[in-house]
Amino acid sequence: MLMPPHSPAVAPFAPAPGGLARAVPKLVRWPNLAIMLLTLALVRTRLILPEIGAAEALLNKTFGALVVAALLVAAAGYIINDYYDVKIDAINRPDRLVVGRVVRRRRAMLAHVVLSALGVLLAGRLHPVLGAVTLGAALLLWGYSARFKRIALVGNVNIATLTAALVLLPELQLRLARHDAHSVVWPYALAAFLLTMVREIVKDVEDMRGDALHGCRTLPLVWGVARSKWVAGFFLTCLALLTAGAAGRALAGSHWLLSGWLLLLTLFPMAQLGRRLVRADRRQHFRHLSAWCKAIMLAGVLSMALAGGLA
Repeated sequence: MLMPPHSPAVAPFAPAPGGLARAVPKLVRWPNLAIMLLTLALVRTRLILPEIGAAEALLNKTFGALVVAALLVAAAGYIINDYYDVKIDAINRPDRLVVGRVVRRRRAMLAHVVLSALGVLLAGRLHPVLGAVTLGAALLLWGYSARFKRIALVGNVNIATLTAALVLLPELQLRLARHDAHSVVWPYALAAFLLTMVREIVKDVEDMRGDALHGCRTLPLVWGVARSKWVAGFFLTCLALLTAGAAGRALAGSHWLLSGWLLLLTLFPMAQLGRRLVRADRRQHFRHLSAWCKAIMLAGVLSMALAGGLA
């Protein structure tokens, strides 16, 4: 049975004047944005355009604008999530609470609107389809924060789909410019979807206390922790099979480094993650599992550097 530790009392909210500037790094989750930036760069330089120099691929103005647009919308998504989760985070993560404590909720909402609008307008200037995709992402992030994350599996699928879409974004831009994209982007997008599903379910178990007190109907609250672990295990198994297949194909194609990387730094940690998932029964266990998921995701992103020319 999951036994989360008692949450300490939360001090009354007292937003500091001019607190937005100090709150921005926490609000926008800059480490996550850095991983997104790395993902977009590696997708373009190693999966889609491995035949041209990295500098030429990255210094393309339209690609740079697309990256900025994606990061603006993602940052806005993190802000609106904190905006709607003030009461829940006061229970689940009181030490990380920013909105309502460091920055006023009204300013946080304004920052969300401005960043989302800038991202959508910038992407729209590149191509109407990119603008529509970015607008859809912004709306889904708002819907996730306001409603979807409180419904079993709906919020999980929402975020997993957006994560996969990020991986596909550079290829979409090239196809709209009528360039062929001979790549292995789709397997990476699928892997991103599966691993994000695992992590989102794990996070739901970790956050059960605050979610239950505020009427959320997340998977562990509807099905229980044991069944939720089985669902997470299903997605993890699918991811492991996908990774093993990719490692086998890389080995058959004499891509020794990529095969070894996938086996040692992604597949083996997945096995450890599965073993720990079976044994997990306390909140801190699931917090550690979430960190494992992030580490595996970073290893998967970095494997793109070795995957150029596979397509």
